[in-house]
Formats: sequence, structure tokens, C-alpha cells
Amino acid sequence: MRELTPDTITDAVLDQMATTPDPRLKTIMASAVKHLHAFAREVNLTPAEWIKGIEFMTAAGKMCSPERQEFILLSDTLGLSALVNGLHDATALEEATNTSLLGPFYREATPTLTAGSSIAKNPKPGSECVLYGRVTDATGKPVGNATVSIWQTGADGLYDIQASATSVDYRGVFSTDADGVYVLRTVKPLGYSIPMDGPVGTMVKAQARHGMRPAHIHFLVGAAGYRELVTALYLRDDPHLADDVVFGSSGDLAVDVIANDPDCPIKGMPSIRFDMRLSRESEADKTSGRVGADPSAIMKQAKGEPAPAG
Repeated sequence: MRELTPDTITDAVLDQMATTPDPRLKTIMASAVKHLHAFAREVNLTPAEWIKGIEFMTAAGKMCSPERQEFILLSDTLGLSALVNGLHDATALEEATNTSLLGPFYREATPTLTAGSSIAKNPKPGSECVLYGRVTDATGKPVGNATVSIWQTGADGLYDIQASATSVDYRGVFSTDADGVYVLRTVKPLGYSIPMDGPVGTMVKAQARHGMRPAHIHFLVGAAGYRELVTALYLRDDPHLADDVVFGSSGDLAVDVIANDPDCPIKGMPSIRFDMRLSRESEADKTSGRVGADPSAIMKQAKGEPAPAG
């Protein structure tokens, strides 16, 4: 019988997992064990610290619901989501608009609206603006009939899903016209704090981090034959553009609100223009998935129920 010590336990675990039939699962789990064990050795992890970690993960699981995904929030605040996004971007067939985070508040069930509609049900007078742009391929050719799903916080800095599981506001799905143009009305986005009432918020506070996200609007864009694009626009004048707590912002996605844009399809309102380029879809794109998901879909899959199409 092998004598198990801090120096031999890792090899013992790897040997026992060596029979894993799925080659990708075998690779991932072997690497995860090596790094996890190396981490414990490096910090000389104590039993009390180990149980604190278990308690943290347990609390994160208890916070998860069809409206909230605490583990995605954890991944975001640790920079893991941004890292996986970056690794995924590097596999694109051609250069396109940079991605950003899907975030923990995306919903598959979003109303389809006509061009020029407002995604805000009850905007405050004077707060509205136009959001428009063109979706093209990597060469600049317009992509017509692309699906453009958009969501953002309301005037209170909260997503609809945070206020109610049933209300739908500040989100909608649009289609581009033959020239690749999409257009809608919304309100100028606000910077906001991530949810700080759970274990992730407690961690962020313990690290003396501000917990703020710069003002942004989320996009999920798809079209037949093209790689799905998950991205966001960020307001250039937001004070947290450079230190986003979830590492999703970047200068190339920064835009301005223009008071009198002559190209705006709806006149007489301030506007934000955000153009996007799509890469062609590869065979790998059809199975690679995206970083993030609708919280309700994750809960259904955890229970063995079929997830909604999307």
C-alpha cells in the first residue's frame, strides 16, 4: 500500500483518475488537481482556512436561483470569465469586435421588438437616448437580419431580474435591416455596484475593492454563418472604465453620447452609436458555447430539466 504524504498524495489521486474514459475530462481534471494541490502547498492551507473555503462555496450555491447566478459573479470578479473570453477570442477565424462579459443577468426570454422601439417601459422625461449602429462582417459588408439582443440596468442601477423574476424591462431583441442597421430607444446607462449582499460581495469588501462596474449596455448578436458575439459598449466618461470590478471593460468598446449626431436615424434625441463586426463561424464555434448563461437555464440543467433554446 502506498504511503500517502503531502508529497505523494497528488500522484495517488492522478493514478486513481487515470481510468477516466473521456480524454478531455481526464486532461481537465488532472490539471485541476495538480494546480489545486500546488495552491494548498504554496499557501500552507490550514484546516480552518479550508473549511472557510467550503463555507464560502456553500453560501455561493445557496445564493443561486433562476434570477441570480452567484458563481458566474464569482468567476467575473476573479477575472476568470474575462480570461476564458480572451482564450475563446483567440480561436476566431478573423478579427471582429472584441467580446465582453455576458454577466449574471442575461435572460433567454426577452421580447422581440420592432426597429425604433424603446426597451424602457417608463423612462423619465429627458432621460431617453437613441442607440443604433451597423452590424457587418469582418470586411465591412452589412449583415442583414442579424439578431441583436440588448439588456441594461434601469434608472435605479438594477436589472429587472433583480427586482422581480417576472418583470421584463430594459431589454429587447431587434433585427438588423438589409444595410445591417439596428436602432432602438433606451436611456443612458449608469455605472452600478455588483450585488454586494452575498458571499462574492463579502469577498470583494474584504479585498477593499470598490465593487463598481462602469456604465454599459450588453449585446448578444447572432446571424446565420457567423460566430455569436457577446459584447458590451461602455461610456467613455465613466470613472470606472479602467478599473471595472469584473474586468469586462476595454477602451476599444468605449463610446460617447452625442447630442446632435447627423447620422442618427431618430432625430432630436441624444444618441449612442455602436458598430459591430462579426467573424465567420467555424466548426468549433458550433460546439464551444459562450461564457455565461441565463440563470434560470443553469438551474433547470442542474435539476435535469431541458434548458430553453437559445
